[in-house]
Amino acid sequence: MTRKHLPGILAMAAIVVASNILVQHLLGQWLTWGALTYPFAFLVTDLMNRLYGPSAARRVVLAGFVVGVVCSLIGSQIHGEFGPLVTLRVAIASGTAFLAAQMMDVAIFDRMREGRWWRAPLASTLVGSTLDTALFFSIAFSAALNGMEPANPPLWAQETLPLLGAGPVAPLWASLAIADWSVKLALALIALIPFRLIVQRLSPARAEIH
Repeated sequence: MTRKHLPGILAMAAIVVASNILVQHLLGQWLTWGALTYPFAFLVTDLMNRLYGPSAARRVVLAGFVVGVVCSLIGSQIHGEFGPLVTLRVAIASGTAFLAAQMMDVAIFDRMREGRWWRAPLASTLVGSTLDTALFFSIAFSAALNGMEPANPPLWAQETLPLLGAGPVAPLWASLAIADWSVKLALALIALIPFRLIVQRLSPARAEIH
C-alpha cells in the first residue's frame, strides 16, 4: 500500500462504518438510511480503479471487507429488542455480498476501461450492485437457508405480503431487496457526476474523453 491509496481506503472505511450504523435506522417502509450510503462504495472502488488500476482498487476493497468484518463482530455483541444487532447469518451475507460484488465491479471496470468514460463505472456498478443485492438478501433472509442459523431464523423477513405493498404476494425480504436495488441503480447514475469531476481534477491526462 502506498500513501496515494490512503484516501481511498479511508473513504471506503468511512462508508462501510456509516452504512453499518445507518442500516439500523428505517427510512420509510422498505429501506434503511444505510441504503443511501453503501452504494457509494462502488464509486470509491471505481475511482481507485480509474486512477491507480485494478490492484489498488482490490486493496481498497479488501480494506473495506476487513472493516466490515470488524463492524459485524462489534454488532454481534450489541443486543437490541430482538437479539444481536448483527446475527451470524447477516454477517456472512454482508461479507460475502460485499467482497463478491466489489471484486466483480473491479473486474468489469478493468475490462471496459478503454471505452467511453461513463461505460466502465456505470456497467461495473450496475452489475456489482445487482450481485450485491441478490447475494445479501437471499443469504440473510431466504427461508431456504434457515439451516445456516437454525436457532435464530429471520421469520420477520419471511412473512408474506404484497410485493412493495401493491404487487403479487411474496416474502417481505423480496420487497426490501427490490427497494434496495432500485436505490443502488439510481445512485449509480448520480455517482457518474462526482466520478467524472474527481477523475478530471486528479488525473486530467487520464480522463479519457471520448
